[in-house]
Amino acid sequence: MHYTELLKAREELTGPGGEFEIVEAEVLGNRLRVYKNAPPSVREVWLSTLQFPERDYLVYQDERWTYADAHRDVASAAAWMFDQGVKPGDRVAIAMRNYPEWMLLYWACVSVGIAVVGMNAWWTPEEMAYALKDSEPKILFADSERLERVLAISGAADKMKIVGVRAPDAPSPVIQWSDVLAHGGALPDVSVDPDADACIFYTSGTTGFPKGAQLTHRGCVSNLLNMAFAGASTQLATARATGEMPPEEAPVPVGLITTPLFHVTANNCAAYLITAAGGKIVLMYRWDAGEALKLVEIEKVTAMSGVPIMARELINHPDFEKTDTSSLATLGGGGAQLPPDLVQKIDSTVATARPNTGYGMTETCGIITSVAADFFIDKPDSAGPAMPNFEAKCVNDLGETVAQGEVGELWVRGSSVIKGYINRPEATAESITDGWLHTGDIARIDEHGFIFIVDRKKDMVLRGGENVYCAEVEAAIYRHPSVAECSVFGVPDDRLGEEVGVAVVLKPGEDLAAVTLREHCAGIMAKHKVPRYVWFLTALPRNASGKFIKRDLKEQLTKELDSAAAN
Repeated sequence: MHYTELLKAREELTGPGGEFEIVEAEVLGNRLRVYKNAPPSVREVWLSTLQFPERDYLVYQDERWTYADAHRDVASAAAWMFDQGVKPGDRVAIAMRNYPEWMLLYWACVSVGIAVVGMNAWWTPEEMAYALKDSEPKILFADSERLERVLAISGAADKMKIVGVRAPDAPSPVIQWSDVLAHGGALPDVSVDPDADACIFYTSGTTGFPKGAQLTHRGCVSNLLNMAFAGASTQLATARATGEMPPEEAPVPVGLITTPLFHVTANNCAAYLITAAGGKIVLMYRWDAGEALKLVEIEKVTAMSGVPIMARELINHPDFEKTDTSSLATLGGGGAQLPPDLVQKIDSTVATARPNTGYGMTETCGIITSVAADFFIDKPDSAGPAMPNFEAKCVNDLGETVAQGEVGELWVRGSSVIKGYINRPEATAESITDGWLHTGDIARIDEHGFIFIVDRKKDMVLRGGENVYCAEVEAAIYRHPSVAECSVFGVPDDRLGEEVGVAVVLKPGEDLAAVTLREHCAGIMAKHKVPRYVWFLTALPRNASGKFIKRDLKEQLTKELDSAAAN
């Protein structure tokens, strides 16, 4: 494999005079790696797209916006907010599905220094009330579903203006989105501080109240450049190693966004990259593999953004072979690790697409690592090397750096790390030490700088003093041809402390016995890693970003065990 070429490409691109030159700068009291030629704020990213007026930008069902249409609506919304007394540094909340208005409002806010509060569309009224009290937005933009929940919150309309989007029957005092657009006007001319909040995204906790992460303009712009760098370095290294040169003019990207825009995977990674390139964003009301295939064919989608299970469902769909997917250049996912078998399956099944993934967090404004194409095929269990604006290390429980190849908690430091959590100084101090973010992920770093995420620090089964990493067991189970989905977790055990348990969803028409699955696992991994408990379910619980909710699953199935034991 061409790792030498990759190292040289990275050094060339980030060195003096390089397209992605890296320097050090003082950022919020820490000396950090930054991109020398980065735009100062997200405002400049949006304004750069004025050069694409006639191109399609947003597609939703039978609705379309060109870039010219989008700039008109973004300017109208920003001018209207200014007339309502909202100023740079204030916050505005967005609570809706992946409608085109989500993106229009996002650019309207960040382009004039207003921080976007991304409200989880799955939140209950209680959860929404918490986030609104926590973030104190001046205005809330909500679709009809979210509007109903907001209006159920006592006194909500007294504390902020509320605008209904795609909510024609909204009661007074809700303002209609059409009135906002009718305002018209030019985009207000402001200067935006690079270290001001661009958005507040709440961490996707499955229990308790989430924390509002402060993503800065510098962090969001840095992530955009990280995304661009990942593609450029891989392409350059591969071209030099194989002689296969990329086209002189890159094709205009078309991205199918399938995960919520209130998370960094869809917003900061997919939408930013497509927008900056003057590409087309295709949105879905909800995930459906069959509908996604139709959109790939009709809109000539080049990349799909989603969690890994979506790529698997796309390939396994009965219409896959009948659908023209030749426009796809990349396919993969983020938000969770791609099982190695899926990496190989993407490469062998989708003729034109190469597998790719990125590993990151809300707290890093997007990706920490990225890996694609030949490098992903060669190391399918890797998340790839850290992006150039990051320092990365693995540490033990004392915070000491471990030797290369040894397992420890991954810490990262760089210009994409969040400022902190709003109103949570203690949580900020616990998570960030001297600029180093404690990811909570157990990892190792190999001789090529590739990072391997072993598991979540708190998502580990401690069985009789042996550490069993759930991700490793899940990867083994996915290798069984009958398994569609699985989730591994610890089950309390009087003798060993914990035993390994797994919930499994089988592919349609498949039949599998627990003993057969255990035999399959025993042929791949050490005995103590083989699941003792196996449940076959029709579906696994997920949160808004599509990740499995292990805590809920563990609680439900453990109760079933206890009940059975009592009887």
